[in-house]
Amino acid sequence: MFNARKLSTLNALESSVHNYIIKNINAVIYMTIRELADNCGVSTATVLRFCKKMDFKGYSELKASMKLHLNKNSTLLIPHGAEEILTFFKSIRNDEFDEMINQAAQYIRDAERVFFAGAGSSGTLGSYGARFFSNVGKFSNHIDDPYYPVSTDMVQSSVAIVLSVSGETPEILKLARQFVIHKCKVISITCNPDSTLAKLSDFIVPYHVSRILIESEYDITTQVPVIFILESIGRKLVVNNLSDMSRGVTFL
Repeated sequence: MFNARKLSTLNALESSVHNYIIKNINAVIYMTIRELADNCGVSTATVLRFCKKMDFKGYSELKASMKLHLNKNSTLLIPHGAEEILTFFKSIRNDEFDEMINQAAQYIRDAERVFFAGAGSSGTLGSYGARFFSNVGKFSNHIDDPYYPVSTDMVQSSVAIVLSVSGETPEILKLARQFVIHKCKVISITCNPDSTLAKLSDFIVPYHVSRILIESEYDITTQVPVIFILESIGRKLVVNNLSDMSRGVTFL
């Protein structure tokens, strides 16, 4: 994917960017330039210099080239160890992730009811999320039928948390649109921040891991980040409630 002659012109920091990319290409295609820089231990300026030395106009063009490279190769490296999960947790050790969790909790805080929706593995996690949120005191339901009828009365003062790895599952998009039509706030948790689901949502919590399909159909992408995100939001709700109680604030 990279020209050997051009690689020979890289300095030590730029080489570290190259080494990280070739070892984690499935994850890098979903990372922002800041996330890649942080994971490599370099500045965003170093990443941009690497892009230019490889004859890319910028980081977006580099990611586009990597996606084309992956699409042309039928056999992808399937992560089987802890490295991918450790990379994810390393990428979220920052104030930006904490603030994202806090904002998601703020959306949910005043809602009278939370709906979880997803299909396949995401549907299973939706059921778990509904139970976890109920455990922390937020009345929640899981919708396991993507054709479930949504009405304005049903979603009044509610928030929908929609889970989808790709953000492009037709049945889930149909359900998400129903939430939007009936003025229900939508939070999406997805591996694809540029997806149709993300664009429909009021708030997005993206995560970056390798998406893995078997025979172009069966999704075995790790769901560990989704569980962590759901539990982080739920625990933040508990912290906020305890803080309100300590100040004597009550919600009717």
